[in-house]
Amino acid sequence: MEMVEEDVVIIGAGIAGLATAVALRRLGIKALVLEKSDGLRATGAALTLFPNAWLALDALGVSHKLTSVYAPAKRVFVTNLGTGATQELSYAGKSGRIGSGPRSVHRQSLLEALADELPDDTIQFSSKIAAIDSQTLNGSSAAIINLGDSTIIKAKVLIGCDGVHSMVAQWLGLSESINSGRSSVRGLAVFPHGHGLNQDIRQFVGVGFRAGFIPLNDRDVYWFLNRYSPPKGETIVKDPELLQREVLEKYDNVLPPLYLDVIQHCDLSTLTRAPLMFRRPWDILSGNLSKGNVTVAGDAMHPMTPDLGQGGCSALEDAVVLGRHIGNSLIKNKGHIVISGDNDIGQALERYVKERKWRVTWLVTGSYLSGWVQNAGSNWLMKFLRDVIYYKFLFGWTANVACYDCGKLPSVSLGESDSSNPGKID
Repeated sequence: MEMVEEDVVIIGAGIAGLATAVALRRLGIKALVLEKSDGLRATGAALTLFPNAWLALDALGVSHKLTSVYAPAKRVFVTNLGTGATQELSYAGKSGRIGSGPRSVHRQSLLEALADELPDDTIQFSSKIAAIDSQTLNGSSAAIINLGDSTIIKAKVLIGCDGVHSMVAQWLGLSESINSGRSSVRGLAVFPHGHGLNQDIRQFVGVGFRAGFIPLNDRDVYWFLNRYSPPKGETIVKDPELLQREVLEKYDNVLPPLYLDVIQHCDLSTLTRAPLMFRRPWDILSGNLSKGNVTVAGDAMHPMTPDLGQGGCSALEDAVVLGRHIGNSLIKNKGHIVISGDNDIGQALERYVKERKWRVTWLVTGSYLSGWVQNAGSNWLMKFLRDVIYYKFLFGWTANVACYDCGKLPSVSLGESDSSNPGKID
């Protein structure tokens, strides 16, 4: 049985985990990132990053890697399949000083852009967590991570970025995420000779579902279909080829030929189906989002449905805010992160939770309600809420939510606290 001691351990090499590791590196702190997969996971193929995400990426120093490749969307076209009416919604004027609309990117490109900022030995793949515990000695606490290969890691700081079914969140006592009653089919369509589409987001809404697509570049188009989950007992198709056929056959006379053509060009290796999960807002407000030197970020803290497009965006915000509070603690303690006494790491994590709690609670709530309205039922009231109230009056509010500025990382230049000489943790 091998015992390893680390200063900072991050569980999960997804968006939140890698972004947090980059934030800490900017402060001169090297973290060990434990990832259960054997490589970077890009489940979901792509995601849309709104202005708040680009501000966070700018604070992390990596936005330029992606903005030079991916163009912003200026308009959204929403077609009501029941009436045939199409509403045009614009992001112009809703992105403030950021000056552009959302950009959809390959998830793999985002992960690689973050991972490339880290030393080669930062991410430890194929690291399966068996158990998490804590240890207190002489007033100082440490997190104990037991790996599946019998390795034991003693960490002075533990950050759980391990997704919807987070072991760290479970250890903190947070409630399990729950199923929203809806699921999402997502994939990446590839047009070898070009798709010829404008850089616009197109959505199609019907009774009980919402579908859409957005080009990533001249060849690739990201598409999704959010719908109510099948009744209990009904077979859920997960095989990519069968899933593609199911969608094409079920919506052949419902969705327009343009959308069906996108599905027909789908790279089946990117096609996924998953339930849409979220954590109850009141569980986030009342739950323990940190305990001593342990906290969570991203989906481990605030899993949400994708209806506002804020899951990955808010994870990037988390990384910057967490980095800022740890950096401020570093400054107050003259380049040291202390784990006991005044201004210790536990207090820094508490300040991080205090800053994030209300913001992410509203995002989770807004995402759920947005999905509930947009997947409207067949009665006239739900259609009125979706077509008149939501798209005509509330869309601007959702766009403004995405213009949030999470701030910058502090400048830490205290002796040896730089990228090549990590700050000392006592």
